Amino acid sequence: MSQTRTTLPRAGIVTALAVAGVLTAAGAAFAHVTVHPGSYAKGATDGVLTFRVPNEEDSASSTKVQVFLPTDHPVLGVLVTPQDGWTAKVTIKELKTPVKTDDGTITEAVSEITWTGSKIGPGQYHDFNVAFGQLPDDTDQLAFKTLQTYSDGTVTRWIEETDEGGEEPENPAPVLELTAKGAEEGGSTSVASPTNAKSSESSKSAASASDSTARGLGVAGLIVGVLGLAAAAFAVVRSRSTGSRSE
Repeated sequence: MSQTRTTLPRAGIVTALAVAGVLTAAGAAFAHVTVHPGSYAKGATDGVLTFRVPNEEDSASSTKVQVFLPTDHPVLGVLVTPQDGWTAKVTIKELKTPVKTDDGTITEAVSEITWTGSKIGPGQYHDFNVAFGQLPDDTDQLAFKTLQTYSDGTVTRWIEETDEGGEEPENPAPVLELTAKGAEEGGSTSVASPTNAKSSESSKSAASASDSTARGLGVAGLIVGVLGLAAAAFAVVRSRSTGSRSE
């Protein structure tokens, strides 16, 4: 009988730890600052990047968001979309290597955008939209290092880059993949007409909705699987307990 009493707590602890571990991992995956869409064609023009910033704290609000744009592979023609309650400060930096375009040589580009004046409460997120004139065509990805400041003074630094073939770091920077021209998910390689622009925005919205739905279903499936595992473990423990009592 003593063996049965020892087995029950251990089984319960193992099951609880398994559930907590899986759900914590699932929550962490959604707490990262991300950029949408996840990819554009190299050299794409006239597009929009959306930086999605979730609040990962339980008792503090996000009050300041700083997104740093790379200047070694600059994003040209950056424009900030007005956000209700938020004030955007745009920092421009002179480029070490000027960029030649059809409209002339560009010698400076936006290096940082800082949003302040409002807040993102616990359990909420906010999308910050940034329009661009042209993406670089000489790199495979762009990392947008981001600092997220909370009302209690905490600063989360989303600045770590993932090594090729390595595991995702704890605080990854939002990364935009740049694909071969003509193979992009959400970008265009030519100037869009008003009609095409509306169509493109609709496609982006649909893609974003589809991505959110897929993620939601993935988490739901994960939770169902964990609950199934817990139920199975409980059944095994109950069976052992019943067998011990009958003996």
